[in-house]
Amino acid sequence: MTSYKISNEYEMSALAMMMAEKAQKGDVFLLDGTLGAGKSFFARAFIQSLCGENTDVPSPTFTLVQTYESSKAALWHFDLYRIESPDDIFEIGWEDAMVDGISLIEWPERLGSNKPAHARRIKINVTGIQTREVIIDDETR
Repeated sequence: MTSYKISNEYEMSALAMMMAEKAQKGDVFLLDGTLGAGKSFFARAFIQSLCGENTDVPSPTFTLVQTYESSKAALWHFDLYRIESPDDIFEIGWEDAMVDGISLIEWPERLGSNKPAHARRIKINVTGIQTREVIIDDETR
């Protein structure tokens, strides 16, 4: 487990870019945190670092998933806030994402027993108006 003290958006972007640089096909990142913690901001910086800074990265709150192409693999950005049942993920490309993509998943607690064992949990804790503590854990518990 590694903890980062984040003071501003620049530092959050830098952390997301570092994680994206190391990401490989098949990686799954569980973005955990309260509403407004910075999960979508982290995902946007991660995706733009692999697809270009001008890549439009809307929140998938209503579409549930957005996909992007990068030189490493297809990027899947899931926002599970609005799913009704953990098994709903199978209707939005879950199996394809797990096989050949890099996945960023917001609201991972909604996965239930479908949470991949090899996923990396990125917990974003709000510590102030702009400050965050980001804890990266290689094990999902």
